[in-house]
Amino acid sequence: RPTNRNEMSRPFRFGLQRVREIRAHDEDQAKERFAASLNERVRGEAILRAAEERLRDAQAGPIAQGFGPLSGAALVSRQAWVERLRNDRSDAQLRMSSYDNELQRRRVELTDASRAREVLDKLETRQREAHRQAGARVENAELDEMGLRAHSRRSAA
Repeated sequence: RPTNRNEMSRPFRFGLQRVREIRAHDEDQAKERFAASLNERVRGEAILRAAEERLRDAQAGPIAQGFGPLSGAALVSRQAWVERLRNDRSDAQLRMSSYDNELQRRRVELTDASRAREVLDKLETRQREAHRQAGARVENAELDEMGLRAHSRRSAA
């Protein structure tokens, strides 16, 4: 016969604890992948800003920079340089689009992983509460029985 509260009820054991741990691990990995994707996007944003700034400086032209009139060969060379910078900016914009898509994909992945873990957390909470209530019912029944026996003994005496 149990002598204290801890002995009255079996300890709670969540049968899906290992699955919950795996889901929590998956969520942590999804967080890391999301953070890495976010970091890539920030770097890509900096590269795009730098490309746009180089293009603006090149389009301002050598006259604005105080170099004076240029020869035809220098103008052709300058135009080729500006075209190259435009291509660099276009490439950076394409990479930003790719980074944005990847970031969105990682965000969805993280949200799904969080939901999967939260489902098991809620199930564990419900099962823990049901276990606690069942233990309380057993304990109350035993206390009622003890009270009834004590009352029966007093009545018999």
